[in-house]
Amino acid sequence: MDPVVEVSCIRHAYEDGTVVHVCGLDFVVQRGTRVAVLGPNGSGKSTLLFHVLGLMRPEEGSVRVLGVDPATDFASVRRRIGVVLQNVDEQILAPTVWEDVSFSLRQYGIAPDEVRRRTDGALQVAGIARLAGKVPHHLSGGEKRKVALAGALALEPELLILDEPLEGLDPKSRTNTVDLLNAYCARTGATMILSTHDINTVADVADEVYVMAAEGGMVMKGTPAEVFEQVDRLDESNIQPPMLASLFAEISSRTGESFPTTLSIADAAEALLAWRDARRGEAER
Repeated sequence: MDPVVEVSCIRHAYEDGTVVHVCGLDFVVQRGTRVAVLGPNGSGKSTLLFHVLGLMRPEEGSVRVLGVDPATDFASVRRRIGVVLQNVDEQILAPTVWEDVSFSLRQYGIAPDEVRRRTDGALQVAGIARLAGKVPHHLSGGEKRKVALAGALALEPELLILDEPLEGLDPKSRTNTVDLLNAYCARTGATMILSTHDINTVADVADEVYVMAAEGGMVMKGTPAEVFEQVDRLDESNIQPPMLASLFAEISSRTGESFPTTLSIADAAEALLAWRDARRGEAER
């Protein structure tokens, strides 16, 4: 086992008096895994990620990222981490898209030829090469999110931390973003942590899922199939299962027959065809 991120029972008090506890299950991310964090608004998803990024220091508990405490030693690992914040306007700084995507590379003193190679490549992968000369603050919300993602990928990070990376994207852009994130992780062996409300894409982008309760705290973890079959526990966290999981739960309820937790169209078709064939076989006998 090779944990890249370890968070244990942290507590943070905001200036307005709001206190967030992320306790219960420890949050442990192994190298090379893709992890989704689910939970309703206010459950502490962003608070968790801000602690992983060293933007907050816990009043209680512990955080380790790539072997260091990010609140005190983030500078030693920052080149190894790519980040997309939920409010991307907070991280878009430069006058053009190309300059923004290349910003961190230039700050780290990387050679100009290498900066251009990585920047042009990231723009191409994110599907926004045509926007290179545009002013980022004049772009749509979805386009800004792609700019931030390109900037993260340009670093060629071994750890990606993404807070609601699919927010504001149209269905085709969401699919393309999921595909490029999966391709990057498969090609590089990178570790990825993302928070999301887009429940129907979780099975496509995550190996493991953590669920946070409405009142805060880490209450569930497992593979997407293991988590989404626990409908009652998801309901306690104000989370609806993916549509396909709900559909097959309803079919099981109406037919009295057991169906596996199904999270993709292909698996759903296979399960239904197998059920049909079994029923035909019974009728013929």
